[in-house]
Amino acid sequence: MCGIAGYLGPRNAVETVFEQLKLLEYRGYDSAGIAFLQDGDIRILKRAGKLTELGKAVAEEMPEARLAIAHSRWATHGGPTDENAHPHYDQFQQVAIIHNGIIENYLELKERLAAEGHSFRSETDTEGAAHVIGREYEEGVPLEEAVRRAAGKLRGAYAFVVISKREPDKIVATRNASPLIVGLGEGEQFLASDIPALLPFTRRVVVVKEGEVAVLRREGVSLLDSAGKPAPIEPMEVQWDVAAAERGGYEHFMIKEIHEQPDVIRQCLLGRIDEAGRIRFENIFSDYVWTEIDRINIVACGTAYHAGLMGKHLFERLLRLPTDVFHSSEFRYGDPVLSEKSLAIFISQSGETADSLAALKLCQQRRIRTLGIVNVVGSSIARECDRTILTQAGPEISVASTKAYTAQVVVLSLLAFYLAQVREAPGVRVPEGVDELKRLSDMARAALALEEQVEPLSEKVAASPLVFFIGRAADAHVALEGALKLKEVAYIPTQESPAGEMKHGPLALVESGVVAIVGATDSKVRDKTVSNMMEIKARGGTLIALTTEDDETTCQVADHVLRLPKSRFDFFSALLSVIPMQLLAYHVARRRGCEIDQPRNLAKSVTVE
Repeated sequence: MCGIAGYLGPRNAVETVFEQLKLLEYRGYDSAGIAFLQDGDIRILKRAGKLTELGKAVAEEMPEARLAIAHSRWATHGGPTDENAHPHYDQFQQVAIIHNGIIENYLELKERLAAEGHSFRSETDTEGAAHVIGREYEEGVPLEEAVRRAAGKLRGAYAFVVISKREPDKIVATRNASPLIVGLGEGEQFLASDIPALLPFTRRVVVVKEGEVAVLRREGVSLLDSAGKPAPIEPMEVQWDVAAAERGGYEHFMIKEIHEQPDVIRQCLLGRIDEAGRIRFENIFSDYVWTEIDRINIVACGTAYHAGLMGKHLFERLLRLPTDVFHSSEFRYGDPVLSEKSLAIFISQSGETADSLAALKLCQQRRIRTLGIVNVVGSSIARECDRTILTQAGPEISVASTKAYTAQVVVLSLLAFYLAQVREAPGVRVPEGVDELKRLSDMARAALALEEQVEPLSEKVAASPLVFFIGRAADAHVALEGALKLKEVAYIPTQESPAGEMKHGPLALVESGVVAIVGATDSKVRDKTVSNMMEIKARGGTLIALTTEDDETTCQVADHVLRLPKSRFDFFSALLSVIPMQLLAYHVARRRGCEIDQPRNLAKSVTVE
């Protein structure tokens, strides 16, 4: 989620890493910093705000160095301030580090280090990791060994880059889950979190594997495995241009972000499930408040509204907790009934949605507790709500939201099982729910593998004058989001509704050539859904069904079947069905020659009412 850059060689290292950060600007950031070696010491320049703020500091000082590391931050632990910006020193200011990811056991580590006399200058998990590395380094081992030892004591997803004043000729880096790329040069070496930052300088790159430690020196690069033994280096030649590289080689940001969803799910869970399998959230309401809440009101727009419907499904099914979902633009005008013990949840990718902010002000006037579920640290909703949960999905560039939806539903799922845990809800299988959440990333990867089957179906959908999206239970909620994606990027009219509502009006629109996308993942209502499918088929409609691997019924009626992994909770199978719907919308839009990442008449962050 953050931008990482590094360089050592004959160029001015500070200028070089700053140029690299510019090429990682699409990743988003709220602060940035550079650490460099100068006159035998490590100096750090860092500033909160956009990259231009750091640029002003660099221009003012014009430092010269031959080794530097740099970072643009997407905040998770601690707000976007100068102090929380990377890089961070260890306790002894012998090393400086930058970090992408989350350290799950950072509180435990910080408490242990504080007991040993360590003091901290920031609120970040990264600084705690810096102190762990620094402590290992004090044992007199080489920097790469200190980093390797420290990595064994850290839990979470991370990519670290470390420099030392005692070893001014090397940069050391390691990774677990978060990406890290080495760029190979002649008498100079580069490092980045993504390939675009390397292309102006070199096209020979090495992808650092999980658990490996990379050691960069001017004369070359070496890799060590997790046991400290030499590992083979496998360089590759990058053929992409810079624009394609920013998209990870994908043609559009939308398809890139669809394919990021397995990693996004994993990122959402980081730090929120402990080793005992219990769900934990930092800095939200106390257990007493959660037991007191008697009603939930979810307020959101567009894709976030559809995620809210999934939240309602869970809160009512699991907890028997009454939940209403409101369109933000209508919330104030409906004169909502808000009890003193209710909770208002505001969901927004950007955290700047004007209609949601207006609704939030009304809740504040009524003295109702508020909780934000947002992706952007320091955004208006994050600041204004009483408490906030970050989705940790990373920047989403495409206007049509894909990974943000999945992240929002995963956070709502975590919250539902967390409430069941706190309220000791009878009959709720919290450990099984946690297990399914842990499996969800792999199941999403399996859903992405359906793309080979989805792409040919896009031709039929592209030719349809109208596309139906129907389902029952959670499938009906996902159908709304699937329809929205097709409208947004392919400009095809859709009709979306619960499957049982077809015979109450929408069925009049079915004729030959019309396509219906049917969610049938819920085994408890599948027979009813199949009956609705037969009504469409009898009138000449074409049926594309999304169901689970074990379903032997739907295939007897549908013209085309896409099979998803079977979850022990039907809800999660329904959530997974959004992935082939997103893929279908993308491939239909591509086939129709639409502007996919910036569809007509739409904007990413809607800051007007």
